[in-house]
Amino acid sequence: MEILGATLRICLDDPESMDRSVLFYERLTGSRALRFERGGVSVAAVGCFLLMSGPEAELAVLRKVMATIAVEDVDAAHATLSEVGAQVLAGPVETPVGRNVIAVHPDGSVFEYVDRKR
Repeated sequence: MEILGATLRICLDDPESMDRSVLFYERLTGSRALRFERGGVSVAAVGCFLLMSGPEAELAVLRKVMATIAVEDVDAAHATLSEVGAQVLAGPVETPVGRNVIAVHPDGSVFEYVDRKR
């Protein structure tokens, strides 16, 4: 499995701050945000940053995921993760930006692995 990059996850406690934060990260990275909603959570992907805002119950779950790892093929990532002793919690499933799988590594850290929509 080749890791293509990582996305840093930022949970915003104040839903009102999403637009202000998106503007900041767009200016910082020089790229436009891809915005979408998923499970009651507002999401903005800006460069290597993933901003999320929504109900605290949803954010509490999202905060447990340390980072989003980009891979070429989620099915291959799923197979490799299983082979090396990770516990797959969810997926592979479709998302607005590709397919993902969430796994707990043997050290207890949780990561999301995602490929890009073709």
